[in-house]
Amino acid sequence: MAKPRIQYCCTECGGFAPKWQGQCPQCQQWNSLVEVLAEPAGAASRHASLSVTSQITTLAAVETSDDDRLPTGMAELDRVLGGGLVNGAVILIGGDPGIGKSTLLLQTLAALAGSQSVLYVSAEESARQIALRAQRLQLDAGNMHLLAEVRLGQILQMLQERQPAVAVIDSIQTVYWDELQSAPGSVSQVRECAAQLTRHAKQTGTILFLVGHVTKEGALAGPRVLEHIVDTVLYFEGDSSSTYRLVRAFKNRFGAVNELGVFAMTDRGLKGVSNPSAIFLSGHRADVPGSCVMVTQEGSRPLLVEIQALVEGAASPNPRRLSVGLEQNRLAMLLAVLHRHGGMACHDQDVFINAVGGVRINEPAADLPLLVAIFSSFKNRSLPAKLVIFGEVGLTGEIRPVQRGQERLKEAAKLGFTHALVPQANLPRQDIDGMQVTGVRELAEALDWLRA
Repeated sequence: MAKPRIQYCCTECGGFAPKWQGQCPQCQQWNSLVEVLAEPAGAASRHASLSVTSQITTLAAVETSDDDRLPTGMAELDRVLGGGLVNGAVILIGGDPGIGKSTLLLQTLAALAGSQSVLYVSAEESARQIALRAQRLQLDAGNMHLLAEVRLGQILQMLQERQPAVAVIDSIQTVYWDELQSAPGSVSQVRECAAQLTRHAKQTGTILFLVGHVTKEGALAGPRVLEHIVDTVLYFEGDSSSTYRLVRAFKNRFGAVNELGVFAMTDRGLKGVSNPSAIFLSGHRADVPGSCVMVTQEGSRPLLVEIQALVEGAASPNPRRLSVGLEQNRLAMLLAVLHRHGGMACHDQDVFINAVGGVRINEPAADLPLLVAIFSSFKNRSLPAKLVIFGEVGLTGEIRPVQRGQERLKEAAKLGFTHALVPQANLPRQDIDGMQVTGVRELAEALDWLRA
């Protein structure tokens, strides 16, 4: 018997190399090559025969229609998806183990089962385990079909026979194709199984959810080509010790990206949170130094989040800079701006920053609230009550405007905030009832206003 030939495949781009090396020759990524078995020569021809050919036509001749979106029965999930499900869409959802991916999809199928044909394919758990979870969540599973199978051929055959409107594959890393010699979860298996399932969804119009594992770095396991194949990529975020979960869209061909859905984990499963700002501010105290409230924009939704800062004298020659929920490199840059243009030096101070509630803020509108929180902690002075702040800070100390400032102010006023410190260019054209808005152009001007 001939010895199987070994190749090395990149987990980032899916490229192959004849021998192991520290850097992928295709994408130049370091330490991404893993050992796989080379497929026989006939495999390429079998893969090519699966492709679907079509006739060349002009773009104007293609018939289009505004397909109605299918609501999932969970408003927060519909928000992240862009309004609902689209026929033939392939959605990849990833997250840490035990964060609630299977629970969310089981609840979604149970809500759709009353009006649509659904199929839950479990490649990790037995049918009894799924039934016990549905019983614990008190779901009506009478019309929900279940298949416990790991072989891709059997899954595709059942999908072809049943023609469900919505199907879930939990998870794509445990499904394997018999024609490939590599083990389930390998790069070649994940890529080929996802490609064939996606092809079936596009041909039949079945809405397909794929559950993906994540690595210890928090990225989806398998080749990056998996994210390019699917239409939507959703990530589950949140601390396992907290009751709140965040679902964020990082890619969406049918809606806006960076939309955020907030769920609360209860004994009856995941429940959507319609007003997450109230949750993030539930423990906020206005009379505490180092606490500042900002308005961040997550997709089309403005959220009020509390930023906390702690500035303490350093006990070592190298002061610590620690940031949770905010970018650490930007914190170091803003501290330099605060020293140069705000007259406050933190070179001998430990600085700790936290975005309360487990939310991650990636936009520059958090610059001014972050510096104000540091100023408040350093001076041991609490900020005025019912004050909300947002704005980007440049390296020269200028306060730059942010997008959708009017919507942010209206959301803050709705929650009872009466004062706002914003960039001068974000001043509203019309007064907002019950709110006094102050515009600033420079960081020094903002700090002087707080000192007054």
